[in-house]
Amino acid sequence: MAEVRALPTSRLWLPPADRRRSLWALLVVLVVLVLATLVWLAGRYEASQVQGELERDTADAVSDIRSALTRNIQALQALQASSPTPGSWQPEAALLLREHREWLRLEWRDAELAELAHVDTPFRQPVFGRMSRASAQHEVALACATARKANGPAYSSSYFVPQSDGLGMEVMEACLPQVSAGRLSGYVVATYSLQEMLVELIGKQYTRRQEVSFTEPDGTRLALHGSVRRGSRIFSAQQLLDLPGNTLVLRMDGWRSAPDLFPNLLTALVTAMTIALASVLLLLGKDMRRRLRAERDLADALAFRKAMEDSLVTGLRARDLQGRISYVNPAFCQMVGFSAEELLGHSAPMPYWPPEMADEYQQRQAIRLTGHLPPREGFESVFMRKDGSRFPVLIIEAPLISVLGEQTGWMSAFLDISEQRRVEELSRASQERLQATARLATVGEMASLLSHELNQPLAAIASYATGSLNLLDQPAAPGSGFDPMADLRMAMRRIAEQAERAGRVINSVHDFVRRRDQAREAVPPQALLDAIMPLVSLQARKLQVRVLTHLQDGLPRALCDRTMVEQVLLNLARNGMQAMDRPELRERELVLQVRRAASAEGNRWLEFSVSDLGSGIPDEVAQQLFTPFFTTKAEGMGLGLSLCRTVVEQHGGYMDFRANEPRGTVFRFTLPAA
Repeated sequence: MAEVRALPTSRLWLPPADRRRSLWALLVVLVVLVLATLVWLAGRYEASQVQGELERDTADAVSDIRSALTRNIQALQALQASSPTPGSWQPEAALLLREHREWLRLEWRDAELAELAHVDTPFRQPVFGRMSRASAQHEVALACATARKANGPAYSSSYFVPQSDGLGMEVMEACLPQVSAGRLSGYVVATYSLQEMLVELIGKQYTRRQEVSFTEPDGTRLALHGSVRRGSRIFSAQQLLDLPGNTLVLRMDGWRSAPDLFPNLLTALVTAMTIALASVLLLLGKDMRRRLRAERDLADALAFRKAMEDSLVTGLRARDLQGRISYVNPAFCQMVGFSAEELLGHSAPMPYWPPEMADEYQQRQAIRLTGHLPPREGFESVFMRKDGSRFPVLIIEAPLISVLGEQTGWMSAFLDISEQRRVEELSRASQERLQATARLATVGEMASLLSHELNQPLAAIASYATGSLNLLDQPAAPGSGFDPMADLRMAMRRIAEQAERAGRVINSVHDFVRRRDQAREAVPPQALLDAIMPLVSLQARKLQVRVLTHLQDGLPRALCDRTMVEQVLLNLARNGMQAMDRPELRERELVLQVRRAASAEGNRWLEFSVSDLGSGIPDEVAQQLFTPFFTTKAEGMGLGLSLCRTVVEQHGGYMDFRANEPRGTVFRFTLPAA
């Protein structure tokens, strides 16, 4: 103690007495702060209790309104359950209005919203006495349209209705659709008073203590009911009353006096201070354990991130704002063949840039460093390995943002797409082989079609040749007036025409199979039909089918490959006649029609249609009618309609079908006009 007193007083901050007073003053300040905090917390606690109770009351009131509206809908359904007439409906509706004061008016309307009957509440003057009911027709129509879509009750937005006494009220329409035998037969419309809803549908215990109101979302009051304001502090709670077609806000206001303090304040204070002192030691120990755990977690996270980066097959590279490499992962080093030490700190030109592309890459990096963002989907480039080999890469770049939100550089991800390019090349080759196979299948189908279609011109050539030989063997008698040379010339012309036609068919199909551009010409639609009519007529006579043609007046020429379009028409005509080759079908008529296409560009397109009176196309067949190799014929290959549509689409048109009336099918396709 002697040594302590020997110390100079200048080394001490304050005398012991002053130091104690300061400590006591600090303790008093702390106690006062604790007491003030406790008082404030007590007030907040009581206020939160009052607010919570008010919010529960508001939620219960909304639940009461929903339940009451549901019961009202059930009452309206029961009103229509006995299929009433307007005369019997009105007494029952009037009885319901006496039981439900929230209703101002009930209406029975038909499916077109025309009023069949209505009844007004007996407790007040008719709600639409001053304003006609027609002025509110819009709200009724909206509510009923919503109800019809939802197949259930719906409500309109509230609107103001002036009354004859100079006042007015906010009302809302409820519409209930009536369905009979699956069809809409009418509506029941109920007009609600928002004020009476607050009076009748909410429990009295809520309105005795609080003021309840319906408000707009912006706070405008629509209807108000409840006790008058008492107390010096207001508490408010709001709940959404979500109805089909309309949403209302139910607001409940309560008034209270200033909250009371906690009882036994001193006991609570001592207990709180004791708990606070013990909690400080616990918190210190817990904080030390938390720090140690955070350090271990941080070390584990760093180790996990390092292991994850080392196991990635995607190359990662970070650059600073000056373009120098600041980080590379092992995958990137393995990709380019350079070590991390050889790359870190390196700037343009990079050692993995091909020398012939260095200038281009340097310009791209300069643009990137100016702040221009690369595309999010990335871009492709070519890198060079350390051994000089080139390989394609996909580069995805993004700004490198620090924890402070500042850009510190650029982060890049690299994918070696060499294998992807090899797979794409294999896929392209496979696709070409598949296309070649498809063309071979087309050749087979065309060969089967030609075997039948060329039968007619070849048979005609044979017939004309036989007739010519007969004429040569039988010279005309002198003076008979018979000139065999004229008949021979006519027969030779016919042989030449049929041979030319057969040649055109073969050449056109040959061009189609070789995928060469067909020679297109401007052909009159009548000429296309005339070209196929001989073959169509032969089969029509065999199957007893009547063939009709209809052409619209003033049609332009069709720009098409004449021979291929003739084959399309011939194929559709044959299919139509074969569809009518049934014993039970007495009326067999095939109609070939040409007209302008009904579209905004109708003058630029011609529509060809082939109609039959067959048995039609079943739904399961219609779904795959144009699928290659699908057929319903025992001898068919299933490529006829598929090839027809291919020919039409090569001309830029479309091909479809629909059911014919009274029976049969109509196939249609379009061709461009010359």
